[in-house]
Amino acid sequence: MASEEQCSAPPRWRSISLTHVEYPAGDLTGQVLACMSLLPIAILVGFVTLIVFKRELHTISFFGGLIMNEGLNWLLKHILQEPRPCGGGHSSVTTEYGMPSSHSQFIWFFVVYFFLFLYLRMHQTNNARCVELLWRHILSIILLAVALSVSYSRVYLLYHTWSQVIYGGVAGMVMGVVWFFITQEVLTPLFPKIAAWPISEFFLVRDTSLIPNILWFEYTVTRSEARNRQRKLGTKLQ
Repeated sequence: MASEEQCSAPPRWRSISLTHVEYPAGDLTGQVLACMSLLPIAILVGFVTLIVFKRELHTISFFGGLIMNEGLNWLLKHILQEPRPCGGGHSSVTTEYGMPSSHSQFIWFFVVYFFLFLYLRMHQTNNARCVELLWRHILSIILLAVALSVSYSRVYLLYHTWSQVIYGGVAGMVMGVVWFFITQEVLTPLFPKIAAWPISEFFLVRDTSLIPNILWFEYTVTRSEARNRQRKLGTKLQ
């Protein structure tokens, strides 16, 4: 049983600031924008899930670019050392520096890389039909709206100034373009060799860069294999 002295001196508690986003009490817009600020975390979780279950080299490269982009942001913040807005008064932030905005840099890297993948990479490997082009355009508009919302949320919630968000977006765009072309021109030709490494074979790492539509490919292969196994099972039961 705890003594009175132990109970009278409770420990100091800290929150995990990675997902700690504050907004003005009673502000519905602020609450929605605070949720939008959490999208980079959701994107990272999605990448880790894809890598664990798919183990595809281009996805791993994309994720590696995001991590390097975050590293560059940390370096820029500690070089520039520009403080966050004075009016914010937030109780929990990962760093006192705000230039450039890490959320803005992250989301614009992701969106620009995805744009280039949709319109350059998929264009090279697939004869796009009208329906396929339509969903690419719709997806691009959605991604653009998401990037603008995340960027605006950082200013609205007083985590960053407009200049910090804009410079973060520019840095993310530049990194996205550079990393896409490094992946496309330098790494992609090496993917078949990397996939053939013993360690890659052990962890079932694969290269699908030459398959135009991986979703359709996986669907048709799985359906065909399921039908073959069903026929074999039916033959054994007869």
